[in-house]
Amino acid sequence: MFDQLARSFLLTEIVKGFSLTLKYMFFMPRVTINYPHEKGPISPRFRGEHALRRYPNGEERCIACKLCEAICPALAITIEAEPREDGSRRTTRYDIDMTKCIYCGLCQEACPVDAIVEGPNFEFATETREELYYNKDKLLANGDRWEAQIASNLAVDAPYR
Repeated sequence: MFDQLARSFLLTEIVKGFSLTLKYMFFMPRVTINYPHEKGPISPRFRGEHALRRYPNGEERCIACKLCEAICPALAITIEAEPREDGSRRTTRYDIDMTKCIYCGLCQEACPVDAIVEGPNFEFATETREELYYNKDKLLANGDRWEAQIASNLAVDAPYR
């Protein structure tokens, strides 16, 4: 009883809390980042903005197998294809409605040639809904812009696939 009375009279809990606050205020490193100018680390498995990739020779990877369209639970992907002169199939239309997309990553997992990927870009806010309807040109431009980062992320994640 005397011990409890002494602790309440000397305010030991408040002193401990205040010392912890002072420790973090003056002696511990800062954990806050200045967001627009500094960015935190992103996992290689992060699922951000979609992109269509190309082979190193510049040819697009998509072979129009339509597996990504079939597996998409939100029905956000629309693909139209036609055969080329050499007999291979390529897409003429590849659209993703990003307002429907749930970023599940199933399209990326279903693709046999790693053509459609969810890249590292998480800053793609828009002012209108129409800007979130991605066509083939927009997806290829995303792939060209982020190819180095996408390739390194896929290489890091390769042992787990």
